[in-house]
Amino acid sequence: MTAPAEAWARRAPVDLPGPEGDNSIAREPLWYAYGAGDDRPEPPPWTWAATPPPDSHVPPPPPRPAGPATLLPLGTTDRLSAMPYPRLPAGAHPAPDALLHALTATFAPLRREPENPYNEHRPYASPRCLFPVHAFVGDGDAWRLLEPTRHTLTGPGTGTPSRIALTGRYTAIPLAYQWFRGSLVAIETGMVLRALTLGLELFGVPATLTPPTEGASGLLRELGVEHTWEWSLPWLIDVGEPRPAVHRPAGPESPVPDGDPSLTQVIDVDRSAVRGTGPHPIRGYRRVGATSHTRPAPVTTAVPPTLPHSLRTPTWSELLWHRHSGRMPRSLHGMDSAKCHTPLPARTLATTLAWLGVPPPHPLLAAAFDAVTVTAVVQHVDGHTPGVHRVRDGSAHLVRDDPTAPAGLEANYGYGLTPVNGCGIANAPLTVFFSVRPRELFARFGPTGWSAAQHACGWAVHGLCLAAAAEGLFARPVRAFKEIQTKEVVGLGEDETIVLSAVVGVPRETGGAVLDLRT
Repeated sequence: MTAPAEAWARRAPVDLPGPEGDNSIAREPLWYAYGAGDDRPEPPPWTWAATPPPDSHVPPPPPRPAGPATLLPLGTTDRLSAMPYPRLPAGAHPAPDALLHALTATFAPLRREPENPYNEHRPYASPRCLFPVHAFVGDGDAWRLLEPTRHTLTGPGTGTPSRIALTGRYTAIPLAYQWFRGSLVAIETGMVLRALTLGLELFGVPATLTPPTEGASGLLRELGVEHTWEWSLPWLIDVGEPRPAVHRPAGPESPVPDGDPSLTQVIDVDRSAVRGTGPHPIRGYRRVGATSHTRPAPVTTAVPPTLPHSLRTPTWSELLWHRHSGRMPRSLHGMDSAKCHTPLPARTLATTLAWLGVPPPHPLLAAAFDAVTVTAVVQHVDGHTPGVHRVRDGSAHLVRDDPTAPAGLEANYGYGLTPVNGCGIANAPLTVFFSVRPRELFARFGPTGWSAAQHACGWAVHGLCLAAAAEGLFARPVRAFKEIQTKEVVGLGEDETIVLSAVVGVPRETGGAVLDLRT
C-alpha cells in the first residue's frame, strides 16, 4: 500500500448498527460499504422488506443440461478405506478414472440421519444442507453437471473429463438471508475448494486453479445455466497444466427480477471483484498488478505435512464419514456438546492448528488469509489456559485468562437453548473466530479482497472440521453470534468484522439411526 492508503485504512472506525441493533446478517452490506470507504453506511432500504420464512423456501431444481446421465464409477469408498490416515499417496500417477473418484470423494452423499432436520450429509458442511455450490465437469467440447445425489454426470459430453467449474447458485438460499446469500456462497466455495483439493490429492490428480476473470460471465453462459444472474462467477480447476486462456466477452446479463433487490447488489459485488471497481468508490486502492489475481496456480495440498495417527479415523474413508456438525435427537435443531469431565489431550488443539495453518492453493487466497485474524476460545484442553487465544504461526497465544469466555459466547449466540433447540457452546472445548478489518482488506486487494477472504475462511474452517473428526469431535461452522457483544468477549477491535466461526464440541450419543450412503 502507499502511505496515503495505509493512513486511510487505519482511520478510526464508526459504529455500524444493523436495523435490529446487532444483527450480523444485516451488518454485512454495511461492513462492505465501510471497507470501500463509506464512513456512515446506511442500511439499504430493502433491509426491512418482509421475506418468507426460511423454512418455506423450496430450492430450485438442478440446472440439468439436456443429454444423457452418465453414472460415476463405484468403489470410491473401498479405495479410500485402503488409504491409511493421515498418509497421502506418493507421487501423481492417476488411474484413468481417478478424477471421477476424486469428484465422488468430494461431493457424494455419505449418510442420511432420519432424526436430523437437515439432510443429506456430504464430506463438507453447508448452510442448512442446501449445497448451493455446483460443479460442472468439462471435456474440452461440452460441460456436464455433476449430480452427487444421482451419482451422475448429466449433459451432452462424452469425452474424458479434464476440467471443473465451481459456481454458487444464490437462489438456492432462502430470500430471508438477503445480501448474506453472497457471503454464504463465497464461504462454501472455499469449503468446496479444500474438499476438492483433498479429493484430487488422495487420487493423485495434479491440477491448476484459476480464479474468475472478466470473461467469467461468458463461461456461465457456456455452462448452460438459464439465468446467469443466479450464479457466482466460476473458479476453474484444470487437470494437469492449465489450458490456454479463452477470450470470452463479458456481455450484458439479464437483470434480477423484481422483488429481490438485495440480489442485485449481491451480483454487483461478485462481478466487481473482476472489474476492479465496486458499487462504492474505493479510496486508497490502485489496481496495480491485480491481473496476477487471475493467473492459474498449481493446486497444492489440503493436508498438513505432519499429523498424528488417529485411532478413531484410521483411514481417509473413516475421516470423511465421521465429519459432522453436531447431532440432536428427535429431529431437534441445533447442537449439544457434552461437558469434558477430563481435559482433552494437547494433541487435539495441535491437530486443529496444523489443519488451520495450511494456506489456500492460490496466491490471492493465501494473501487474503494472511489478512485474517484467527481467535480461539479454549477450555478443557490439557496444557492450555482457559480463555481467549490468538492463533499465529501454528501456535495458540494466550490473550486473556478467562474461564467465563465460553459462557459469554453462548449468551450471545443467536440460537440459544430452548425446548426445541440445543446449544452446547458453553461446554465446547474450542470455538474459533475468523475476522478481518475491511478497510485494510480493501486497501490491499480492492473489491477482490471481500470474497477472497471469505473463500479463504471457508477453506480454513473445512480443515478445522476434518481436524475435529480425526479427534472424535464435531465442528459446526456458524455465523449466528451477535457481533458487537461477541467481539467484546474475544477482544476484537471495533473496526473488525467476524467472517466466520466454528464451534468444536464433544458429541453426545443420540441413539438415532445413521444410514450409510457411501459408494
